[in-house]
Amino acid sequence: MFTGIIKDIGKIISLDNKKGDLNISVKTNLSLADISQGDSICCDGICLTAINLTKNTFNAELSKETLSITTSNFWQKGKKINIEKSILLGDQICGHLVSGHVDFIGVLKNKEVIKGSTKLDFAIPREFNKYFSKKGSVAINGVSLTINKTDKNLFSVNIISHTLKNTTLGLLKLKDIVNIEIDTIARYAVNATECFIKEKKNE
Repeated sequence: MFTGIIKDIGKIISLDNKKGDLNISVKTNLSLADISQGDSICCDGICLTAINLTKNTFNAELSKETLSITTSNFWQKGKKINIEKSILLGDQICGHLVSGHVDFIGVLKNKEVIKGSTKLDFAIPREFNKYFSKKGSVAINGVSLTINKTDKNLFSVNIISHTLKNTTLGLLKLKDIVNIEIDTIARYAVNATECFIKEKKNE
């Protein structure tokens, strides 16, 4: 599990997809001394398994399934990605619980500077609208954010200057794609409500 509080912007220094899956090598400013081979690490919102660790680099393998539902299918050498190490039981959760299991890809439709922050509007597949509500949580490229507004197949978030500087969200341009993870609480709440309604109809 993760918190959605990004600790570093890493850089992909090599990638190999010759065998169908993708193997990447990532350089980070984070100390990896407390990471063991096989531990989880979140890369742009995707929970990956760290292997071949050195002082400040690690490798990770991405399956065809992961490539098919995340932005990783478009990653290239030199790409910058958000990095967060997995939390330990008892750690402070400053954002919200993030699993690193991306639900779908969103598209940046609008970017507007409002005083000291930046408003970002993302388009999402209509079937996921029900999981988004004002003041709910969402993870975008692994960053824990609060939803400010929803409108049909769009939702908006406001990014403060600190987040823009310390995550890859500050690099986003119009029509860029992002990894989006639905809030776990919203997922279970909606699913439980739908099951209840279905049971009532069948009575």
